Amino acid sequence: MERTPPAIVLVRPREEGNVGSAARAMANMGLSRLLLVEPAAEIGKIGRAMAVGAGHVLDGAERTPDLATALAPFARVVATTSTRDRVFSAPPLLPRELPAILARDPAGTATAVVFGPEVGGLTNDELALAHQVVTIPCSPVQPTINLAQSVLILAYELFLARDPGERATIALAGEPPAESGEIDGLFSHLGELLGKIGFARDDSFEGVLRDLRQMSGRAALDRREVRILRGICRRAERALEGKRREG
Repeated sequence: MERTPPAIVLVRPREEGNVGSAARAMANMGLSRLLLVEPAAEIGKIGRAMAVGAGHVLDGAERTPDLATALAPFARVVATTSTRDRVFSAPPLLPRELPAILARDPAGTATAVVFGPEVGGLTNDELALAHQVVTIPCSPVQPTINLAQSVLILAYELFLARDPGERATIALAGEPPAESGEIDGLFSHLGELLGKIGFARDDSFEGVLRDLRQMSGRAALDRREVRILRGICRRAERALEGKRREG
């Protein structure tokens, strides 16, 4: 069985921007399951703006009425906290120590990593629900760390501990490569645009298009990149039409 990526649980997050930034940090490190314990901020324009490339994480976020309900499906629970004003029965783990602890669990163990609200963090009762507690060392000048930054640090350490092949798969899992038909459409569009601006003046034009096509092959364009280039062509065509009307 493959190891199941951990879920991230945010308890009573107050700022939608923090939720959006946490979602982005999750996506950066190949995590996708996000649980929000109520009362949690509603996600609007700010949250979406902060979740660059991680809209799918926000779209799939699950809301639960309390932490116990959120944690019910998980066999392993890790809580995070600062060391400020805390007394621990056992020393908390450092983020770098956590992957080795989780690796002892059978593959497929459902794991949750829990982060408290921006003000105050998790309560002692909430920390008591966890099997392990992790703290991120900070300067005593500023002993607490931003919620989304905390998510990124923990997710990063878990990401590094994954199998290299799995990391490579996640790292490459972005936009799929453009299909040949999409590339054909792009260069058909580009050829029409170049003709409109007078670039196709002699027999060398077909060779230029062929060279550009080969260049695109070396660049290994993905679908998003093709959409961007088609958008540039459309914008240029509209600008040309506007100038003709003005003339």
